[in-house]
Amino acid sequence: MNVKNTNLNICYLCFVIILSFVLCNLSLALAVTGYKPRYISLAPSTTEILFALGLSDNIVGVSSYCNYPAETKNREKIGDFSHPNIEKIIFLKPDYIFCTGLEQAPVIEELRRLKFNVYVADPSGIEGLLKTIQNIGAITHKEEEAQALIGMMKADIEIIRRRASSVPPERKVKVFVEIWHDPLMTAGSGSFVDEMITLAGGINVAHDVPRPYCYFSAEKVISLNPDVIIMTYMDKQPPLKLVESRFGWGEIEAVKNKQVFNDIDPDELLRPGPRITEGLKRIQDKLYPKNG
Repeated sequence: MNVKNTNLNICYLCFVIILSFVLCNLSLALAVTGYKPRYISLAPSTTEILFALGLSDNIVGVSSYCNYPAETKNREKIGDFSHPNIEKIIFLKPDYIFCTGLEQAPVIEELRRLKFNVYVADPSGIEGLLKTIQNIGAITHKEEEAQALIGMMKADIEIIRRRASSVPPERKVKVFVEIWHDPLMTAGSGSFVDEMITLAGGINVAHDVPRPYCYFSAEKVISLNPDVIIMTYMDKQPPLKLVESRFGWGEIEAVKNKQVFNDIDPDELLRPGPRITEGLKRIQDKLYPKNG
């Protein structure tokens, strides 16, 4: 037996064991204290999703319109919705940038030209929003958190759907949603608002308008005679006083019965993010008060 070779083999085995131990602990240390992915959000909706998934420490920049949750105040502001500061984005070295569609299209094109990873969230309805949350969860390695959030939102929607199903067709409340007053704007077919009113058990009087958001005539509102008017903005005057002064609007059922509201956070109605189910609950409570 060659004692020298045996000793060498033993030394080599010890070296392998020690090296494996060192590498294992090094990997563990990197997992605990290693690099955190850096994310920028250029849309209030994706900012809310990222925070809801527990990614507060990874968000290094947001748009100047991102106002929820409160932690957004402590994040670097990248600029407004459609004109972000590209130089600041480059300086922050994000691993992923989250945007939305429509007017951000030129910005998205420029960011992709600069070789940034960009995800565009542009859901057309609640199912699309849930898919967006799932996609962002996959990108950020927060799949479990995304599924938990989706599960909670689905549970809220199911409660609202069951309550709405108990409303007889003849008792369904007609709703006019006033996005803005000058010019008069509302939400038509294909909008989140239209879907939310339907889920809540109401009837959107502008449902037949084939555009998500559109101008609407004051005369048309009078002829459709909504039972409830929901305004998505604040004004110097109380909402009822604002609308009852309009020519002919005093005869609308919503005005006669003082069912004119502007106390729902517009971000819960118009922003496709996790709080959309909160907006849905508030709409249903306006249409069908629990003590009514």
